[in-house]
Amino acid sequence: MTDISLPKPPVRRFLLLHGLDNHRPKEHWMWWLAESLRRRGEQVLYPQFPAPDRPSLGTWTELLRAELAQLGDRERVVVAHSLGTALWLRAAQNLPDELRVDRVLLVSPLGEQAFCAENRNEEFAVPDVDPERVAAASDKPLRAVISTTDPYAPVDAATWAKELGVGVDFLPGAGHITPGDGYGPWPGVLDWCLDESRTGFGS
Repeated sequence: MTDISLPKPPVRRFLLLHGLDNHRPKEHWMWWLAESLRRRGEQVLYPQFPAPDRPSLGTWTELLRAELAQLGDRERVVVAHSLGTALWLRAAQNLPDELRVDRVLLVSPLGEQAFCAENRNEEFAVPDVDPERVAAASDKPLRAVISTTDPYAPVDAATWAKELGVGVDFLPGAGHITPGDGYGPWPGVLDWCLDESRTGFGS
């Protein structure tokens, strides 16, 4: 009798959370990351959030919870960029235990000055974040990557990270870490995704 062995199921699943005005263009590092992970046999959820040009916190949070519910019982990894980081920080404070994840990477988190009517994102502002509740939403401490020239980053990013208990890596002169800043292929983010013990972050 022929022994037909089934392929082993992936040991983890990734959820990518994009930001404002992001229609998942192929030149974005998130698209590159999703494709790079999938080529390695990883399972990746990269949803298009509704109305990315006019985002709704309620609608985005509802979709986020639905996507988290599909991550299953494997290692659960979230990678968020820009407004996606604010979405995570808002949602993380009220996540039920069954939606908790293992690891979270916040790329280009937003400071208070980034939330305004002009940017169409006021309701995503993250006032009075409870560090304990945010930390409880993931097994490992959050990691953030912040550019030293990001106009939307927290004004005092080091203090912001310390108050939230977030480990942070600073990228020199990387703008808002977008394709326009040279971030299509980005080996550093792929390395972090594939190595759960990795803490330091490269460009």
